[in-house]
Amino acid sequence: MTNLKGAMTALITPFKEGNLDSECYAALIKRQINNGIDVVVPVGTTGESATLSHNEHKACIEIAVDVCRGTTTQVLAGAGSNATSEAVDLAKFAQTAGADGILAVTPYYNKPSQEGLYQHYKAIAEAIDIGVMLYNVPGRTAVDMEAQTAIRLYDDIDNIFAIKEATGSVDRTISITSKRPDFGVISGDDAINFAIMTNGGTGTISVTANLLPDMVSQLIHATQSGDIHTAAKLNAELYDINNVLFCESNPIPIKAAMHIAGLMPNLEYRLPLVGLESANYKRVEDVMNKYEIKGL
Repeated sequence: MTNLKGAMTALITPFKEGNLDSECYAALIKRQINNGIDVVVPVGTTGESATLSHNEHKACIEIAVDVCRGTTTQVLAGAGSNATSEAVDLAKFAQTAGADGILAVTPYYNKPSQEGLYQHYKAIAEAIDIGVMLYNVPGRTAVDMEAQTAIRLYDDIDNIFAIKEATGSVDRTISITSKRPDFGVISGDDAINFAIMTNGGTGTISVTANLLPDMVSQLIHATQSGDIHTAAKLNAELYDINNVLFCESNPIPIKAAMHIAGLMPNLEYRLPLVGLESANYKRVEDVMNKYEIKGL
């Protein structure tokens, strides 16, 4: 069964004159591979999937799979939607394209019941053979998948192997790992990556790793190997950047940071997202000066 874990990066999606910048995207993924990242995650929240066309969404998955082919870095493809049929279509495409697993966000806007969430994920998982990671981010979707619902899905469906928890709660992690130690819990909040990892978590899907893949991978790998002293030191060093990269809605700050670092030639967003306020842009610049950022 698929068991994607470790240091994972929630990839940004670069644009050029309003279109997907495929060349830049491939280069950014190569940089992740070269800096110890275990899994890249195209077209999630950080990848602005909500404003991509279906063709762009699928192109991002194809590029990630192509760049990672022949390496040890795997691909967890974003394949979520608030319409179950659309999520199933994206999941099937990801499997055909060669992704190692999919990440499926809880349906947004609809506000389904817990039974609705169960049936949604059951339909997606049963339509494919590759692994399914649940993705709970109530601050974005207005629905919270309860721990018991996640556990029910894990118990009932063989290819559901993990959940990305972006509730900001370490308690939620413990409520799952204490009952199902083999059910992977992935941190969805950079500020508590270390706390989740030391409470039974199996990895992180990190925004900060776009900018500092080397440090994030070192933190996660140190925790996995039991080197808590090194992991705690890295966690402290990453505090300021983790904090400032969420000064406005993700992925606005991280895309600005990548541009400031010279890793992304064009700084473009899709409406309704717009650029950072000038004061926050300066904050990001100032914090970035504390770090050594590796180039492409």
